[in-house]
Amino acid sequence: MNAPPAVSTQALSTKPSRAPGVAFIFKKALISALVALVLFSLMIGVRTEAGPRGQLIYWTRFGDLAAMVAVVFGGSIVVELLRQWWGPVGTIRVVPAPVQSALSVAGRLVAPALLVFTFLVPVIFYDQRYILDLGILVLTYVMLGWGLNVVVGLAGLLDLGYVAFYAVGAYSYALLATNFGLSFWVCLPLAGILAAFWGVLLGFPVLRLRGDYLAIVTLAFGEIIRLVIINWQSLTGGPNGISGIPRPTMFGIPLSPGEDGLAARLGIEFSPTHRIVFLFYLILALALLTNWVTIRLRRLPIGRAWEALREDEVACRALGINTTTTKLTAFATGAMFGGFAGAFFATRQGFISPESFTFQESALVLAIVVLGGMGSQLGVALAALAMIGGFELFRGFDQYRMLVFGVAMVLLMIWRPRGLIGHRAPTVFLERNQAISSDLVKEGHG
Repeated sequence: MNAPPAVSTQALSTKPSRAPGVAFIFKKALISALVALVLFSLMIGVRTEAGPRGQLIYWTRFGDLAAMVAVVFGGSIVVELLRQWWGPVGTIRVVPAPVQSALSVAGRLVAPALLVFTFLVPVIFYDQRYILDLGILVLTYVMLGWGLNVVVGLAGLLDLGYVAFYAVGAYSYALLATNFGLSFWVCLPLAGILAAFWGVLLGFPVLRLRGDYLAIVTLAFGEIIRLVIINWQSLTGGPNGISGIPRPTMFGIPLSPGEDGLAARLGIEFSPTHRIVFLFYLILALALLTNWVTIRLRRLPIGRAWEALREDEVACRALGINTTTTKLTAFATGAMFGGFAGAFFATRQGFISPESFTFQESALVLAIVVLGGMGSQLGVALAALAMIGGFELFRGFDQYRMLVFGVAMVLLMIWRPRGLIGHRAPTVFLERNQAISSDLVKEGHG
């Protein structure tokens, strides 16, 4: 008698599981709506304010509360449907294979398309000063994010005081340009070198620290730099800051309406937009330089040492890697790019003060790196565009801007815990698996 064919465990493991039913989706959406009703009742439904005589006055906004609860209810349903689309392995995928391949191709074209669009922004929006200023601001944070990505994303060192290097670069350029009359192109590398020097100084005390302790020390370092700037009034101007910072020139040719200006030499009509366009392409060049250097460093032994340090410091020591040098180079490289960005910020603003270098700036840059994906260059750029552009988009909704921002961060952390574009793949890996001889292992075939 023939035995029935055996069902392999592999066939059982690949059998897709049932997706959640309609009742489960609506039940979960109802629970989310009730939680939102409880949380938003005092935040949105009832508003209080101190009256002219000190009494407490309040008014209700039940319509806004109902709208918010309805949005949460509908959003929960959408979340569950999307969870079925891009759920974990073993669940039913609704997205067909051709759509997935099309999305993969589109993902590879995002970076080139974004770069081409960035180059064309001054051409498309030449007459819109607001768009150009916003583009300069976004590119500044992109450069800061790529600089911090070296420390946090590649080396795995949590730095909460990155704004200190930003401030060192800005004040270095401001002091050298105003006191010694040096040009921007001379002060730019000096600002990066000085910021890298302070990065090495920060690296020495934290060589034996990791995790939360490292974050606390770097946070204190950022506050120390800010307090020194405030109190050393004879050098930094204290709370009054430094004004009259020289504007950049195009290799010695000023962008001014005079006869020696660039417009007069080219025989064209002078426009104040020329300087804005020049600043846009200048910060774009600095950001692309940061990106290129970071990508090149990842392929060098020092970049591989950063990745090894990020994954496991104990194993990194066991491999014979000098963790002291690795940490110091990571802090110095990230600080150098922060110094470059600070020098550009000073020459763009023409005025700097300690108020521009608070902990909030460090938190914002760190949020860009984490939300974009630690180690991902494209993810950092997209996160900077979304966060800085998002703040400007919701500027007219002061009461809801931080609420929307917080909800977006929570959803992103739920769906993409490693960031928008999580990229922690090692730079060097074996392209195909290799079997190990049974003589080298304890049991059976390797």
